[in-house]
Amino acid sequence: MVSKAIRFFKEAYVELTKVTWLGRKEAAATTVVVVIFVIIMALFVTFVDTIISFVLTRII
Repeated sequence: MVSKAIRFFKEAYVELTKVTWLGRKEAAATTVVVVIFVIIMALFVTFVDTIISFVLTRII
């Protein structure tokens, strides 16, 4: 059991050495894109929710 755990962590370490990590500029740019997308989606969902709420209050 312990040998399996040790082997797992060794293999995980080897895989992590193969990872290409984003640089500071790429990480910042990606973060900006994600934040903008989240804001746009929040506005869209708010808009749709408002329209549906308005329509349902008129029906009921």
